[in-house]
Amino acid sequence: MFRMREATEEDVAPIANMIRERSRWLTTRGLGECEAAADEFGAQAADPAIPVWVLEHQNHGVVGCTTIMRENTLPPWGFTDEERCEPSLFLTTTFTRPNPYRLGRLLAWWALDRAAGEGIRWVRRGTAQEQLSRYYQQAQGWQLLRVAELPEVKVHLLQRRAEHMAELSDLMSGGGL
Repeated sequence: MFRMREATEEDVAPIANMIRERSRWLTTRGLGECEAAADEFGAQAADPAIPVWVLEHQNHGVVGCTTIMRENTLPPWGFTDEERCEPSLFLTTTFTRPNPYRLGRLLAWWALDRAAGEGIRWVRRGTAQEQLSRYYQQAQGWQLLRVAELPEVKVHLLQRRAEHMAELSDLMSGGGL
């Protein structure tokens, strides 16, 4: 039912449209918006230097995306030199279509499982939304490392030890969602 794959140029418009849909959903809930960045984030799918991955549903197409960077791209304003040297994946610009199925969790679990399979110790991520940070901690088991206070925003930096996710196969087939 679902599969993760590297994004291609054909995913530019579907990603941008998905982000616009998510932005409208966020706006109706008073959680901010991201519509202004939809085209920029969508265009990253066509840039071979940016490792964008998409979550694709067999009937509904692109339903999620995330960019997965490596430890050498961790921002120095948010991570220590030691953390930036530890093998890790860094999830950025993660979006899903509004849904009742916790597709964001599916993306995160796929990354945790992938990292474990590659012998990578940590998966890290950041968010400027405190509410989303709390959700990641309470519902998905992420650990808050620190909050970096930048001039325009506070960024909540989180991590979770990579591990094989036994439920992932069932979730990717649509079970347990």
